[in-house]
Amino acid sequence: MNTIREAITRAHREEWARVVASLTRRFGDLDIAEEAAAEAFATAVQRWPTDGVPPNPGAWLTTTANRQAIDRIRRESKRDDKHRKAQVFHDDPPESLGAIDDDRLRLVFTCCHPALAMETRVALTLRMVAGLTMPEIARAFLVAESAMGQRITRAKAKIKAARIPYRVPSTEDLPARVSGVLAVLYLVFNEGYLATGPDTDPVRHELTGEAIRLTRLIRVLLPDDGEVAGLLALMLLIEARRPARVSAGGELVALGEQDRGAWNAELIAEGHRLVRERLATGVAPGRYQILAAINAVHTSARDMRDTDWSQVLALYDQLVRLDPSPIVALNRAIAVAELDGPEVALAAVDRLEHRLAAYHAYHATRADLLRRLGRGQESRAAYDRAIDLAGNTAETAYLTRRRDQLLP
Repeated sequence: MNTIREAITRAHREEWARVVASLTRRFGDLDIAEEAAAEAFATAVQRWPTDGVPPNPGAWLTTTANRQAIDRIRRESKRDDKHRKAQVFHDDPPESLGAIDDDRLRLVFTCCHPALAMETRVALTLRMVAGLTMPEIARAFLVAESAMGQRITRAKAKIKAARIPYRVPSTEDLPARVSGVLAVLYLVFNEGYLATGPDTDPVRHELTGEAIRLTRLIRVLLPDDGEVAGLLALMLLIEARRPARVSAGGELVALGEQDRGAWNAELIAEGHRLVRERLATGVAPGRYQILAAINAVHTSARDMRDTDWSQVLALYDQLVRLDPSPIVALNRAIAVAELDGPEVALAAVDRLEHRLAAYHAYHATRADLLRRLGRGQESRAAYDRAIDLAGNTAETAYLTRRRDQLLP
């Protein structure tokens, strides 16, 4: 029985997006695709323990889901127009699809369409592409399951009403649209890497895992896209440090204090390989590739003291030219502190106050720099502000301990 359960779990992980995408292409309706796919997996739960796991689980699930969809449309045929009925009962020959035309890729681009709000894109992608349940997605967003269900229902209705096409964008639109897809996946990963809610686990393994899995899928479908490779490398190198990021007591462990022997060497090796492959192309790197390279430098050092900070700073200088955001400038200042000292870095950080006053990491960075300069009272005030703004429980515990270590 355990073997059957494992087979169903594996099939769900590997085949959900393929089944939903195939049904969406055939029937042109996300609601029908989602419900029929869910019914097919429910049927598998009932029948596979008795009948055994089929030789090709994906084909079995797709066939079963198609039958479920046709049965549903037959039941609703009085409300369907003739065009819909003709579409259902006419089996078109399967298209010859290259990687760029993969059904799953079409599904991702549909869920991540810029006509939808970013939060909605994330939720819809988690449901339709990753196959997360409504309760799982609701927990990720810290909202009621009913509210999340309504949000996803409205999103699907908007796709239908706006006639958002189920297709890969044209060649000229593809780069911009890919960047939107990557932004969605990066948001999913970041919410798992450092969860923002105070009433959830500080690290959401299921979200980081789904983000990596979906980015791997995009990498398979768009193997020559440098930013896809860069985002995958970035996620892998950050995920590799997860075993050492939170202490047994539930406190965030800073990079310099982590047990590097606990890092996942396999993920680091894969991330480094992707970074090297992109460098070898000679093509100017994008934002995710540079961030991955920065993390490659950090994960190459056996000890914090061995970090090549000059290389880190050079990479941040390159990143600032691509992304002159205040958060990038804040992270650059941390590298400046290691090379030029905390006073120079603090001056750079203070220039960001008007743009980052509500960002907890800004105050946490200031607190650390003031601490290193011996300005304890100011450091304590900065820690207090960072604690007030931080939502992550492990991070709050870390900041509180650092503040309480200061001399009165």
